[in-house]
Amino acid sequence: MSSASDTLSAEEVRTSRARLYRRLGAVLGSARFQLAGALIAGVFGAYAVRELYEFVEDPFLSYSNTNLGNIMAVLLGLLFYRKVTSLPGTAALMNTVPAFTMSYLAIAALFFAFRLDFSRQQFFISYLAVIAFFFFIGFLAIRLRRPAFGFIPGGRTDSLTELRHVDWIRLASPADARRHGDLPIVADLHSEALSDDWERFVAEAAIAGRRVYNARQLRESLEGQVEIEHISENSFGHLAPDSIYAPLKFYIDFLVALAALILLSPILMIVAAAIRLESSGPALFRQERMGYRGKSFTIYKFRSMCEAQETASGKGADMTLPDDARITRVGRFIRKTRIDELPQILNILMGHMSWIGPRPETRRLAAWYDSELAFYSYRHIVRPGITGWAQVKQGHVTSVEDVRDKLQYDFFYVKNFSIWLDALICIHTVRVILTGHGAR
Repeated sequence: MSSASDTLSAEEVRTSRARLYRRLGAVLGSARFQLAGALIAGVFGAYAVRELYEFVEDPFLSYSNTNLGNIMAVLLGLLFYRKVTSLPGTAALMNTVPAFTMSYLAIAALFFAFRLDFSRQQFFISYLAVIAFFFFIGFLAIRLRRPAFGFIPGGRTDSLTELRHVDWIRLASPADARRHGDLPIVADLHSEALSDDWERFVAEAAIAGRRVYNARQLRESLEGQVEIEHISENSFGHLAPDSIYAPLKFYIDFLVALAALILLSPILMIVAAAIRLESSGPALFRQERMGYRGKSFTIYKFRSMCEAQETASGKGADMTLPDDARITRVGRFIRKTRIDELPQILNILMGHMSWIGPRPETRRLAAWYDSELAFYSYRHIVRPGITGWAQVKQGHVTSVEDVRDKLQYDFFYVKNFSIWLDALICIHTVRVILTGHGAR
């Protein structure tokens, strides 16, 4: 009897500890805690540190401007940080530096644009303090908080347990679910297996403020993919992504492309010369691709392969295989670093492409995919991009078997089209460029 009692006691201790860790993790991830901590570290902390080493204040600097700028940078950075880290496939630690670097640079640019005096030392100390604070709580969150969900068995929820980076706790009954009151609930809300008792409990839990997720939407969020079934079942609502951001993005793309073309012209000329010196043929590679609203256009890339007549045939002819023998030495470098994509700046200026969006396929592959995969052409509802959600999550597609996964990533991008998802893709793209992940 004592052995069974000891075993039960140890199990209860583990359960209590897990609940405590989840609650601490929830506190660390709450907006109020992060806002309070960031303001204390970035405003009051930076002011105190400057006061310690600066015995005589500079009469030509405005410390009130500095404090106000630090507050604005913290608020803007926290908004960006929380928006980006709420998206799937994100790591809070990885996004800390980009989020607050952008916010502090934006406020610094505002100071310089209006020629406002401010303490550069205090401003920089604030930046470092905020970064240190979020790295600290991010480290603690990783140690304490592993995603955990209580799931109601039946329907699509049973397949969720295949996702190994999440703790799944089976809820046997509404009474059992009440005992796990700190867990968010997952259910297949469209399943006929959901009993009347469970439906009443789910409604009560939602009214009480407990988080309730539909199994399908949660899987999309965790995997960053939208399942391919029937277009009427994909929960897109209005099929066109007609947010305010959609028309604004076109002008942002154009202005950034124009600036990039001017700034990167020397690099573009050096790369073109290196390609011509290594192998015969033009520096630019041209190909017909399927683009926005199903219209074809000519895409421009730096040539990364030996110029030769295509000998392959069939559905995989337009795909580049790993360690493809046709790739030159210069070509291997520019493909790994994505420099080969830079001439597509011209496509952006001509309105054919965007910086971010689904990658455009060749007309032959697009026609075949459209014949094999239902509503494949729906991905053409947004402009194709130089980089995209599928590229940073999956890398280059090297077989027709990968196309279905790629299309699910593309549909996720269309469904969640926003400036925050584009910002997340930019962050991941930098990682891809630095690590060469997914290059072929």
